[in-house]
Amino acid sequence: MKKITLGLIAVFAFSLTAIAQEINWVTLEEALELQKKEPKKIFMDVYTNWCGPCKMLDKNTFGNADVAAYVNEHYYAVKFNAEGNEEVTYKDQTFKNPNYDATKANRRNSSHEFSRYLKVQAYPTMVFFDEEGGFISPITGYLKPQQLELYLKLFQSDKHKEMTSQEQFNEYFKSFTPTFKES
Repeated sequence: MKKITLGLIAVFAFSLTAIAQEINWVTLEEALELQKKEPKKIFMDVYTNWCGPCKMLDKNTFGNADVAAYVNEHYYAVKFNAEGNEEVTYKDQTFKNPNYDATKANRRNSSHEFSRYLKVQAYPTMVFFDEEGGFISPITGYLKPQQLELYLKLFQSDKHKEMTSQEQFNEYFKSFTPTFKES
């Protein structure tokens, strides 16, 4: 009986840990609405269903407890399928994927108008928006937790606004000390 109780406690504790490690994803429209009540920046994961590095990013980086906690505290997190069929309204414009083919839902499909608007050219791409929903910057490619930490903190703190040259970014990069644990 004691072993069963300890086993249940362990399973429960593990379940709480797994829940605590999840990013709270919302739609772009929800994030923009939430910004009206509580201004925060938006962090958008632009992915596709067939993208291997996107799946690695989900598992290895977004599944990291430090990444999830930081994103949940400082950003509204949005997942956007760059080849999906979702309709998106942003800055009074509606974006669709008119050439979407449902038979190719898990393969390469037509690029969504919104991903083209954001100038996303590779997957995964993480797009940052300011507290008013204004576009800040895309960051392309698979990033490990500590690599993503650099950008999450750069944009959250608005340090990017002080940078007017590549040299200034390079100095920030060299002096940055990550605190996120690698998964």
